[in-house]
Amino acid sequence: MAEFFDALNDKHAEMIGKQPMFFVATAAADGRINLSPKGYDVFRILSPTQVAYLDLGGSGNETHAHLAAEQVDPGRITIMFCNFDRPALILRIYGHGRAILPQDEEWSDLAAHFDMLPGTRQIFLINVGSVQTSCGWGVPFMTMEKERDSLQKAHRQFEPAAWVAKMQASNSSIDGLPVRPTDRYFGGEA
Repeated sequence: MAEFFDALNDKHAEMIGKQPMFFVATAAADGRINLSPKGYDVFRILSPTQVAYLDLGGSGNETHAHLAAEQVDPGRITIMFCNFDRPALILRIYGHGRAILPQDEEWSDLAAHFDMLPGTRQIFLINVGSVQTSCGWGVPFMTMEKERDSLQKAHRQFEPAAWVAKMQASNSSIDGLPVRPTDRYFGGEA
Protein backbone atom coordinates (compact mmCIF):
# COMPACT_ATOMS: atom_id res chain seq x y z
CA MET A 1 0.00 0.00 0.00
CA ALA A 2 2.83 2.45 0.74
CA GLU A 3 4.98 3.72 -2.11
CA PHE A 4 8.36 5.43 -1.80
CA PHE A 5 9.83 8.03 -4.13
CA ASP A 6 13.24 9.71 -4.25
CA ALA A 7 11.71 13.14 -4.83
CA LEU A 8 8.43 15.01 -5.07
CA ASN A 9 6.56 14.73 -8.36
CA ASP A 10 3.76 16.79 -9.93
CA LYS A 11 1.04 14.59 -8.41
CA HIS A 12 2.55 15.08 -4.94
CA ALA A 13 2.78 18.84 -5.47
CA GLU A 14 -0.87 18.98 -6.53
CA MET A 15 -1.99 17.12 -3.39
CA ILE A 16 0.19 19.30 -1.12
CA GLY A 17 -1.18 22.47 -2.72
CA LYS A 18 -4.74 21.54 -1.74
CA GLN A 19 -4.04 20.95 1.96
CA PRO A 20 -4.84 23.69 4.50
CA MET A 21 -2.51 22.19 7.11
CA PHE A 22 0.40 19.83 7.63
CA PHE A 23 2.27 18.22 10.52
CA VAL A 24 5.97 18.44 11.41
CA ALA A 25 7.79 15.82 13.49
CA THR A 26 11.33 15.98 14.88
CA ALA A 27 13.32 14.31 17.64
CA ALA A 28 16.70 14.80 19.24
CA ALA A 29 18.74 11.88 20.55
CA ASP A 30 17.26 12.38 24.02
CA GLY A 31 14.09 14.04 25.25
CA ARG A 32 10.64 14.39 23.82
CA ILE A 33 9.53 13.74 20.26
CA ASN A 34 7.90 16.87 18.86
CA LEU A 35 4.85 16.79 16.59
CA SER A 36 3.35 20.12 15.54
CA PRO A 37 0.37 21.03 13.35
CA LYS A 38 0.93 23.93 10.94
CA GLY A 39 -1.71 26.05 9.27
CA TYR A 40 -1.72 29.12 7.00
CA ASP A 41 -0.19 29.28 3.52
CA VAL A 42 3.40 28.71 4.69
CA PHE A 43 4.66 25.62 2.83
CA ARG A 44 6.64 25.89 -0.40
CA ILE A 45 8.08 23.30 -2.78
CA LEU A 46 11.33 24.84 -4.00
CA SER A 47 12.32 21.87 -6.16
CA PRO A 48 11.55 18.13 -6.28
CA THR A 49 14.24 17.64 -3.62
CA GLN A 50 13.88 20.77 -1.48
CA VAL A 51 10.98 22.29 0.46
CA ALA A 52 10.62 25.05 3.03
CA TYR A 53 8.08 26.41 5.44
CA LEU A 54 7.65 29.72 7.20
CA ASP A 55 7.52 29.33 10.97
CA LEU A 56 5.70 31.65 13.37
CA GLY A 57 6.44 31.99 17.06
CA GLY A 58 4.16 29.80 19.12
CA SER A 59 4.29 27.61 22.18
CA GLY A 60 7.92 26.61 21.75
CA ASN A 61 10.76 26.19 19.30
CA GLU A 62 11.30 22.44 19.46
CA THR A 63 11.74 21.93 15.72
CA HIS A 64 14.63 24.40 15.64
CA ALA A 65 16.27 22.82 18.70
CA HIS A 66 15.96 19.29 17.34
CA LEU A 67 17.30 20.17 13.90
CA ALA A 68 20.30 21.95 15.43
CA ALA A 69 21.06 19.30 18.08
CA GLU A 70 24.36 17.51 17.88
CA GLN A 71 23.52 13.87 17.31
CA VAL A 72 24.41 10.95 15.06
CA ASP A 73 22.00 12.03 12.31
CA PRO A 74 21.38 15.78 12.81
CA GLY A 75 18.50 17.64 11.24
CA ARG A 76 16.07 14.75 10.83
CA ILE A 77 12.55 15.92 10.07
CA THR A 78 9.30 14.44 8.76
CA ILE A 79 6.49 16.47 7.20
CA MET A 80 3.07 14.82 6.85
CA PHE A 81 0.09 15.91 4.76
CA CYS A 82 -3.31 14.21 5.06
CA ASN A 83 -5.98 14.57 2.41
CA PHE A 84 -9.24 14.98 4.31
CA ASP A 85 -11.18 14.84 1.03
CA ARG A 86 -10.91 12.49 -1.95
CA PRO A 87 -8.79 10.65 -2.80
CA ALA A 88 -7.78 9.21 0.56
CA LEU A 89 -4.05 9.85 0.75
CA ILE A 90 -1.27 10.48 3.25
CA LEU A 91 2.02 11.94 2.05
CA ARG A 92 5.18 12.04 4.16
CA ILE A 93 8.37 13.88 3.32
CA TYR A 94 11.43 12.50 5.10
CA GLY A 95 14.48 14.70 5.08
CA HIS A 96 17.04 16.83 6.84
CA GLY A 97 16.45 20.46 7.62
CA ARG A 98 17.79 23.55 9.28
CA ALA A 99 16.47 26.88 10.47
CA ILE A 100 17.20 30.00 8.44
CA LEU A 101 16.73 33.15 10.54
CA PRO A 102 16.26 36.75 9.35
CA GLN A 103 19.84 37.55 10.40
CA ASP A 104 21.25 34.72 8.22
CA GLU A 105 22.82 35.38 4.82
CA GLU A 106 20.36 33.02 3.05
CA TRP A 107 17.27 34.76 4.46
CA SER A 108 16.53 37.26 1.68
CA ASP A 109 16.57 34.74 -1.16
CA LEU A 110 14.51 32.20 0.76
CA ALA A 111 12.07 34.75 2.21
CA ALA A 112 11.20 35.91 -1.32
CA HIS A 113 9.11 32.71 -1.66
CA PHE A 114 6.79 33.76 1.18
CA ASP A 115 4.51 36.53 2.39
CA MET A 116 5.81 37.47 5.82
CA LEU A 117 3.12 36.88 8.42
CA PRO A 118 2.88 38.50 11.85
CA GLY A 119 5.11 36.55 14.20
CA THR A 120 7.45 35.13 11.56
CA ARG A 121 10.60 33.95 13.32
CA GLN A 122 12.35 31.60 10.86
CA ILE A 123 12.09 29.50 7.74
CA PHE A 124 12.87 25.81 7.83
CA LEU A 125 14.74 24.64 4.73
CA ILE A 126 14.44 20.88 4.17
CA ASN A 127 16.33 18.63 1.79
CA VAL A 128 14.04 15.78 0.75
CA GLY A 129 15.51 12.32 1.37
CA SER A 130 12.41 10.38 0.35
CA VAL A 131 8.68 10.73 -0.10
CA GLN A 132 6.14 8.14 1.01
CA THR A 133 2.49 7.93 0.05
CA SER A 134 -0.03 5.64 1.70
CA CYS A 135 -3.76 5.07 1.45
CA GLY A 136 -5.16 7.25 4.20
CA TRP A 137 -8.29 5.13 4.33
CA GLY A 138 -8.54 5.60 8.10
CA VAL A 139 -8.44 9.40 7.88
CA PRO A 140 -11.90 11.00 8.25
CA PHE A 141 -13.54 13.35 5.76
CA MET A 142 -13.26 16.90 7.05
CA THR A 143 -13.74 20.33 5.59
CA MET A 144 -11.99 23.54 6.46
CA GLU A 145 -14.29 26.24 7.75
CA LYS A 146 -11.71 29.02 8.02
CA GLU A 147 -8.24 29.83 9.34
CA ARG A 148 -7.84 31.06 12.89
CA ASP A 149 -6.42 34.57 13.14
CA SER A 150 -5.59 34.20 16.85
CA LEU A 151 -1.85 33.54 16.49
CA GLN A 152 -1.25 36.36 14.02
CA LYS A 153 -3.45 38.71 16.06
CA ALA A 154 -1.43 37.96 19.21
CA HIS A 155 1.82 38.73 17.38
CA ARG A 156 0.44 41.97 15.93
CA GLN A 157 -0.34 43.22 19.45
CA PHE A 158 3.32 43.19 20.53
CA GLU A 159 5.54 46.22 20.40
CA PRO A 160 8.43 45.23 18.10
CA ALA A 161 11.15 45.53 20.77
CA ALA A 162 9.09 43.51 23.29
CA TRP A 163 8.46 40.77 20.71
CA VAL A 164 12.18 40.50 19.88
CA ALA A 165 13.01 40.42 23.61
CA LYS A 166 10.50 37.59 24.12
CA MET A 167 11.99 35.60 21.22
CA GLN A 168 15.54 36.25 22.50
CA ALA A 169 14.53 34.98 25.97
CA SER A 170 13.18 31.77 24.40
CA ASN A 171 16.62 30.39 23.68
CA SER A 172 16.11 26.73 24.57
CA SER A 173 13.68 23.88 24.01
CA ILE A 174 11.52 22.31 26.70
CA ASP A 175 14.29 19.72 27.08
CA GLY A 176 16.98 22.41 27.45
CA LEU A 177 18.43 22.17 23.93
CA PRO A 178 19.69 25.51 22.60
CA VAL A 179 18.06 27.50 19.79
CA ARG A 180 19.23 30.59 17.90
CA PRO A 181 16.47 33.17 18.36
CA THR A 182 15.48 35.67 15.71
CA ASP A 183 16.52 39.30 15.97
CA ARG A 184 13.73 40.73 13.75
CA TYR A 185 10.08 41.52 14.19
CA PHE A 186 7.51 40.85 11.49
CA GLY A 187 4.20 41.89 12.90
CA GLY A 188 2.64 44.91 11.33
CA GLU A 189 0.88 47.49 13.41
CA ALA A 190 -0.73 46.58 16.72
